[in-house]
Amino acid sequence: MRTYFISILLIVLSLGYVNCQKIKKSKSSQPNVVLIFIDDEGYGDVGVYGATGFETPNLDKMAASGMRFTNFYSAQPVCSASRAGILTGCYPNRIGVSGALFPHDKVGLNIKEYTIAEMFKDQGYVTGCFGKWHLGWQKEFLPLQHGFDEYVGLPYSNDMWPHNSATGKPLPKESKRSKMVELPLIEGNKKIGEITSLKDQDKLTTLYTEKAVDFINRKSDSPFFVYVPHTMGHIPLGVSDKFRGKSEQGLYGDVMMEIDWSVGEISKALEKNGVADNTIFIFTTDNGPWLNFGNHAGSSGGLREGKTTSWEGGQRVPFIIRWPGKTPAGTVCNKLACAIDLLPSLAKLSKGKLSENEIDGVDITSLWKGDFESEPRETILYYYGKNNLNAVRKGNWKLVFPHTWSSYDTKPGNDGAGGKRIKRTIESVELYNMMRDPGEQYNVIDYHPEKVKEIMVIVEAARKEYGDLNVGIKSGSGTREIGKLE
Repeated sequence: MRTYFISILLIVLSLGYVNCQKIKKSKSSQPNVVLIFIDDEGYGDVGVYGATGFETPNLDKMAASGMRFTNFYSAQPVCSASRAGILTGCYPNRIGVSGALFPHDKVGLNIKEYTIAEMFKDQGYVTGCFGKWHLGWQKEFLPLQHGFDEYVGLPYSNDMWPHNSATGKPLPKESKRSKMVELPLIEGNKKIGEITSLKDQDKLTTLYTEKAVDFINRKSDSPFFVYVPHTMGHIPLGVSDKFRGKSEQGLYGDVMMEIDWSVGEISKALEKNGVADNTIFIFTTDNGPWLNFGNHAGSSGGLREGKTTSWEGGQRVPFIIRWPGKTPAGTVCNKLACAIDLLPSLAKLSKGKLSENEIDGVDITSLWKGDFESEPRETILYYYGKNNLNAVRKGNWKLVFPHTWSSYDTKPGNDGAGGKRIKRTIESVELYNMMRDPGEQYNVIDYHPEKVKEIMVIVEAARKEYGDLNVGIKSGSGTREIGKLE
C-alpha cells in the first residue's frame, strides 16, 4: 500500500513539474521566433491578400489572430540579395551582395557581417535553418558559419542543376547549365544527398517542415530561433502527393496549399510544446512572382511587373506576424516596412545587441504592437543589379529614375517553360502616388514638383552612402565587401 501511495505522489509531482515548465516557457522574457521565408511568392498569393483558385486557411488564421502589412518590402527583388538583407538588416548593396549567386561563384555572405542568427545565439538562443540558403555554397559561407546551430537544405536555387526544369530531363551538352552538378542536399556542412529529379523536388517542402517541427520538439525548453526559407514556389515547382491536384490553379496552387500546410504544422508544434503564446511567428517572401513562367508563377495582386524589377510587383510582398498578447488580432498595418527591419526589431524584443556594423533596418516593434501613429520607416530604397538605385519611396510617393528592366509585358510560358521577357526603358524621372495608384500607371511628376525636390534630398544622401551605377557612382562611403574565398 505504501508503495502505491508513493507511486501516486510521484505521478502528481511529475505532472506538476510539466505544468510548471509550460508556465515558465509562456512567461519567459525571451520570445521564441519562427521566420518563414517563401521563394517567388507574389503579393496576391495568400488568401487574405486576395488569392484565388486555392485556399490558405492556416495563413488566414494567422492573419486573423495577428497583423498583416500592406506596404512591406523585400530588401531587393531577387534571391541572394533579399536573403542577405533579411539576415543582416542591411540593404544588400551595402554589403556587396547582388543578384542570385550561382554554383560557379566563389563569393558569399562575409563572415564579418553580423546576422540575425548570431544576434540570437549571443542571447542564449538555439538556432536552426531549414531550407534554401543561397548566400554562398562553400563551407565558409554556409549557415553554421553564420550563427546557426543546425542546417538542412539546398545551398542555392533549385533550378541550378543540369536538368530541364519543365521536364526534368538532362539538358543538352551545349547548354551552360548542363555543366552544373546535381543539387546537393546539405546537413550542417556536409552533403548528405542529391536532388536529381522532379520527384525529388516534390519532397522538399515536407522535408523542411519536418526538420523545423523536429527542431521545435527537441529545443522548446530553450529560447529558439527557427528560420525556414522554403525552396518553393521557385521553379521547378514541386509538391507532395498530399496536395498534388488539389487546387483550382494547377500545380502552383497546389504548391501554395502545401506551403500553407507547412505553416499549420509548425503552428501545431508550437502548441504541442506549450510555447505558442511566447513565440513571434512571421511569414513573408523574398520577392515578387516570376511571371514569365505563366501558370507556374504566382500573382502580383495587381501590382506592376514582378521579380527582378523595381516596380511594386517585384518588391512589395506579403507580411504576416502573430505575436500573442502583443500584436492586436485581426489588424492591418498600412505603414512602410522592410525585411531589413526584422533584425533590429527582434534584437530589441530579445534584449539583443547589434554589432558595430552600420545597418539600414529600423525598429518597427511599435507597429507590431498596434501603434499606427508611429512611423519608424519613412523611405524605401529600390536598389537592383550590381548597385543601381532605380527608385525611392517616401510616404505615399514613389520617384522612379531612368533605367532598363526585363519586362513581363509579353506572352508568358506554360507548364514550367519560361516565356521570353522584353527590355523596357524609361528615359526620364517619373512620380507615382502609391495611395491612389499602386499599379503605377499614371506618372504625375508634372503636378508635384515639390515632391520630387523632397525625395531628391534622400536620393543624394543614398548615392553618397551606397553609390548608384545609374549615375556612374560605383560605391559609397558606407559600403562593405562581399565575402570571398581566400
